[in-house]
This record gives sequence, C-alpha cells and structure tokens, in this order.
Amino acid sequence: MISLKSKHEIDIMKKAGEIVALALERIKEAVKPGITTLELDRIAEEVICKSGAIPSFKGYKGFPGAIDFPATICASINNEVVHGIPGLEMLKDGDIISVDIGACYNGFHGDAARTFAVGQISEKAALLIKATEESFYKGIEKAIVGNRIVDISAAVEEHIKQYGFSVVREYVGHGIGREMHESPQIPNYRTRERGPRLEAGMTIAVEPMINEGTYNVRLLKNKWTVVTADGSLSAHYENTIAVTEGTPEILTKLS
Repeated sequence: MISLKSKHEIDIMKKAGEIVALALERIKEAVKPGITTLELDRIAEEVICKSGAIPSFKGYKGFPGAIDFPATICASINNEVVHGIPGLEMLKDGDIISVDIGACYNGFHGDAARTFAVGQISEKAALLIKATEESFYKGIEKAIVGNRIVDISAAVEEHIKQYGFSVVREYVGHGIGREMHESPQIPNYRTRERGPRLEAGMTIAVEPMINEGTYNVRLLKNKWTVVTADGSLSAHYENTIAVTEGTPEILTKLS
C-alpha cells in the first residue's frame, strides 16, 4: 500500500532531508586521500545526532544471516555498488566513493546518496559520476501526477544508454516516509510492469546505481556489500523527493 503524505508530514521529511544533506556536505568536505571510511561515518553520525535525528541505517536488518547494519553510512568504494560497511580502509588518490545516508527525524526518514572523487580521478570515472547524477534529474522530470513509475525508470535508463554504461537491476529505489523502505519500488530501468500512477503526496527515493561495465552484481560474504561482477567502477546518486501538483520537490537538500 502506498502512503500519501500530508503537507505537515512532508515538512517533517524536509527537515530529515536537510539533516541528510548537511551530513553529505560535511562528508564531501572531508573526503581526501588518507581518511578512513570509519572517520567519515563518525562525521555523519555526529551531524545527525546533533541535529536531533537518529541514523536510519544503524541497526537496520538485512538479509537472513546478516548482522544488523553496524554503521550510520554506507560507504562503497570503486567497484562496490551499495551497502559498503565503513571500516579502517583508507581512501586513496584516484578512488571514487559512494556515500548513502539516512536520518529519521520526528518519525520520518530522509535518504540520499552521492559519489565523490578522491583526489585526481580518471576521466572515465568522472564521466560515470556525472552521468549518474544527470540520470537522476532526467528521471524526476517524469515524477509528475498522472505518470507511472515506469516513466521515471525509462528516463533514467535512456539517459545512461548514451554513455555506454549500465543500470543495476537487482537494487532499486523505493517509497519512503515513516519507514525507510515503503511501496512502491522504483526501478532505474524500463520494466514490463508499468507500476502505479503517481499521485500528489507520494514520497519516493529515486536512486540510480550505474556501473561502468556490466549491470551484473554479486553480494559479498558479509551479506551487505554489493560489488560489480566484473570489477568495474560503480556510482550512486539519490534524493528523496515528493510528488506534488506541479514539479517534484527534492526533500534532501539544504534550504
């Protein structure tokens, strides 16, 4: 069942989104060769907690047999697609890192992700990051009342095709609100299922995950971290948005 949010509820989600955006901004400032992903995690947790929110990801239950997620951020380096667990690994010049953050404020969640360059990166890596961000914006152009989920999905995929990159299929965007993951699912590629019609008050997380090579992925033994099957780079760009009577509103941004 899809939950439509009131203006008051969306206003609360905006506050959650601002906290997520601030945490991502602080991480962007901190990303450099030599810093560990655990240090980035501590930065995000401090921002979230000092803002009166709770980290959405910490303690989140995953696949059967997996530990509850142990950190505030997902930190995915180079060929890691999503759900990388922060640790003592230091970032190196030329790496790219995808950071996904969720925060819960007054019972509502915000969720966003960015991919950052570490020092000087290759032209191909820079293009991958750029294309991934562009595809998000192409997708939400279609997030208008009366369209269907597939219209968002197709717009993302069509934009990525021109670059020769591939769209991850096993992991998708999602509805969001009182729960981190709500209905509906938001694929980043055209599916046979058209999905529900978009209505004002829907709040969704649109999150293209784009691979330099094949779209195939595999899950590591920790049952969290997803990597590209061919070892190629992957980038991630996400925002929480609200469908309105006009243009969609990005909730995970600084006011």
